[in-house]
Amino acid sequence: MLEWCLRPLEMCFGGGGSDQSLLWDTDLKPHASGNYSIAVVQANSSLEDQAQVFTSPSATFLGVYDGHGGPQASRFITNNLFSFLLKFTEEEGGLSEEVIKKAFAATEEEFLRFVKQTWIARPQMASVGSCCLLGAISKDVLYVANLGDSRAVLGRRALVGEVNCGGVVAERLSTDHNVGVEEVRKEVEALHPDDAHIVVCTRGVWRIKGIIQVSRSIGDAYLKKANFDANPLFQQFACPLYLKRPVMTAEPSILMRKLKENDLFLVFASDGLWENLTDEEVVQIVSENPRTGIAKRVVTVALEEAAKKRDMRYDDLKKVEKGLRRHFHDDITVIVLYLDHLKESINVLSSLFLSGRNQLDQKHEQVT
Repeated sequence: MLEWCLRPLEMCFGGGGSDQSLLWDTDLKPHASGNYSIAVVQANSSLEDQAQVFTSPSATFLGVYDGHGGPQASRFITNNLFSFLLKFTEEEGGLSEEVIKKAFAATEEEFLRFVKQTWIARPQMASVGSCCLLGAISKDVLYVANLGDSRAVLGRRALVGEVNCGGVVAERLSTDHNVGVEEVRKEVEALHPDDAHIVVCTRGVWRIKGIIQVSRSIGDAYLKKANFDANPLFQQFACPLYLKRPVMTAEPSILMRKLKENDLFLVFASDGLWENLTDEEVVQIVSENPRTGIAKRVVTVALEEAAKKRDMRYDDLKKVEKGLRRHFHDDITVIVLYLDHLKESINVLSSLFLSGRNQLDQKHEQVT
């Protein structure tokens, strides 16, 4: 078993990074079908993005969790989601859409229980949430499950007649649950026909109840449970909404795909990347550059674009401190996972898996 990472993301790298210690990356690591790379750059005062990879001879899990309102929800997912996936996979005799739905539901339930337990001391926890993007590969079948607007994109060889970037096509695998997308906005409005203000445009941005752009998440208890919203303790931090029903959900959209020989790599990333680069641009960067340092390369190009939008040099952006950096870009997390279908790598991973399978549960940390 190989795992990366069960601690807060900024603690998973060997020392500080570049960009005033706000950019970290880990170079190529093995999984059952190839190798992968991770990079993250911090913009918020507290890093709200989290990411992790778990790999064994039988399955590979990868996750990107983009928190909002604080880092607690994304860290909670880091400490719990994969364990639920392993538990339910074993109970059901294999990975499936139902197993993934159960793991998401259990993570949501446990986080809301955590919020309730800390309610008196920290009522603001009711406004903490996280997007949740999961990838799972088992027996050459890929599952992509998503809440929110982090995104998974596949790079594959182009078929005859397809428009492509140097022979490689970008294929989006996830759904952006963001009310800035007209289809998502109509979906939310259809669920609330008696609320003319369920989605409003504020300063050019569509938001649910004028508050949040994403329609699905882990957490955000006060937008799902009336007892949190109506509590006087929480009303010290937010105006009451007097909800008739939840305005957000933790029900993931799930895609299942049989991996093929022309599937080359996956890119899983938080929305901070996609605000600066298109699917096609990211796929082109990955396909045209060496594997070594590839996730960092993708993040760096995104930062160069963010600097360009503000008519500044990238070198000047690197000097901006966390917190202030959020005015220029969001936290950005990128996982690039290559799909080489290398069967011989299973033998290398097998001994690690057998010796370390039980370590995952032992490494849970209490979210504080």
